Amino acid sequence: MKKLIDKKDKIYIAGHNGMVGQAIQRSFLKNNYKNLIYASKKELDLRDYLAVKEWFKVQNPDVVIIAAAKVGGILANSLYPAEFLFDNLKIQTNLIENAFKHNVKRLLFLGSSCIYPKNSKQPIKEEYLLSGDLEKTNEWYALAKIAGIKQCSSLKIQYGFDAISLMPTNLYGPGDNYHPTNSHVLPALIRRFQEAIDTNANNVTCWGSGNPLREFLHVDDLAEACLFVLEKWKPKEQDIHYLNVGTGKDISIKELAYIISENIGFKGKIFWDKTKPDGTFRKLLDVNRINNLGWEPKIDLNYGIKDTCIDYKKNSKKLLQSKN
Repeated sequence: MKKLIDKKDKIYIAGHNGMVGQAIQRSFLKNNYKNLIYASKKELDLRDYLAVKEWFKVQNPDVVIIAAAKVGGILANSLYPAEFLFDNLKIQTNLIENAFKHNVKRLLFLGSSCIYPKNSKQPIKEEYLLSGDLEKTNEWYALAKIAGIKQCSSLKIQYGFDAISLMPTNLYGPGDNYHPTNSHVLPALIRRFQEAIDTNANNVTCWGSGNPLREFLHVDDLAEACLFVLEKWKPKEQDIHYLNVGTGKDISIKELAYIISENIGFKGKIFWDKTKPDGTFRKLLDVNRINNLGWEPKIDLNYGIKDTCIDYKKNSKKLLQSKN
């Protein structure tokens, strides 16, 4: 079967400095895709339509991967709803529209599992999109991502533009965001336990009850999935144009905390502040579609957490300086 992208293609990775963008770079370079192009935030403000238009005119990429987004955890979403909605809408609209207008060969848009309804049936199938109300703690980000999926689908349906989307579950791995208030649960727990060790604290208090279940995918597995679908998946017009990406397995936040604390080396007690929100109780993705195409994750969660904790200990000073 002929691959849908070529080693000679000029591939633009939007968001190349983020955790996902860095992983995509690693995966593509490892697989001998050398013609990768980037633009830093100083070089190109993705919220500026005219700047993005001019950049596409000059660079003329063949393939576009949209890994750029404003992201954060429950607290950040509740504090900055306008930024999470408007910034993400601007970024993805500017990139998708200009990719279409400049005849890009293939476009991959990265969404999120938070697009699905709060009380969705489990595991969550792609068809469940827009079948119920969103989780309030991240609805602004989710709304933007849903719009991005629909932008890609609308251009494919009306104009035949080759735009596809992936919906990854919760991600973790090297280069994550460890900001004290804007990070997701797994990196937040790593930082919190390491800080407890550094300050000789004998206990750590975590948000919520610890009972919600979450699915976690190593970012390098997502990167491999990106390459896989770009090379091999071309849905028909009448098909669903987005795929779930995950492990098909979940774990309680409480169990996750104990695994992280053990790997970091924290020996104290863990308390749970039930006055803080839990978010959606369960968000397990149905990954049968992408599995049936031939892709499966390779990195075990326990190994991945151990590797991520080692990366944090090794690079924490640099990571914290870049994210604070």
